[in-house]
Amino acid sequence: MSGHSKWNNIKRKKEKTDGAKAKIFTKIGRELAVAVKEGGGPDPASNSKLKDCIAKAKANNVPNDNIERIIKKAAGDTDADKYESIVYEGYGPNGIAVIVETLTDNRNRTAGDVRHYFDKFGGNLGTSGCVSFMFSEKGVIVIEREGNEEDKVMEDCLEAGASDFQADEDVFEVYTEPSDFSGVCDDLTQKGYEFVSAEIEMVPSSYTTLTDEESIVKMQKLLDALEDNDDVQNVWHNWDNPDSDDDEE
Repeated sequence: MSGHSKWNNIKRKKEKTDGAKAKIFTKIGRELAVAVKEGGGPDPASNSKLKDCIAKAKANNVPNDNIERIIKKAAGDTDADKYESIVYEGYGPNGIAVIVETLTDNRNRTAGDVRHYFDKFGGNLGTSGCVSFMFSEKGVIVIEREGNEEDKVMEDCLEAGASDFQADEDVFEVYTEPSDFSGVCDDLTQKGYEFVSAEIEMVPSSYTTLTDEESIVKMQKLLDALEDNDDVQNVWHNWDNPDSDDDEE
């Protein structure tokens, strides 16, 4: 079992206001629409990218009606074509590795915003590939621990095709190969499990802890600024922040 849990980040996102939740719905909606365009149509059975997005949407409590409406609209709409996917890489305070995934209709605006946040909060934007080698793409499914027996959950997850299983005080974290993610989600859903979160993530190979208060505050502000930006879909980083999560380990 690794010494780090991403539960703190999830909990922080879950505790955001309804306004933030609406923003998350909007971002996931954009992701679904682009997946329909780029992944090969509105049928998740033949569009694995869309299927993965649907799993993420459901884990974020996006209603099925909304998901179906977005997919149907995207299938007959050319507007989604104007979004392009751009990934930025850089360093936060004290060399924390950060990957920023965006979907934007204005490359210059997004690049300017992202660079500004890094500069403002003690980091710097790097070149493509400068930190991504420290991360691996994995499916990550998080299940509430409460009401579930660890041995049974682990058995069900490994039976479903998971590649790794980790237990935390609050949650179980289930890891899959990206290609197995949707299948594992489907299998666990059929077994009656509900997910705190489920998506394909960039998981760091190691984590860095910040010790001085100034760097911690700047790193938190950098993440908040990035996540609040409408063009930013996902932010991945290797910051381990146990101090702000008393019940993590």
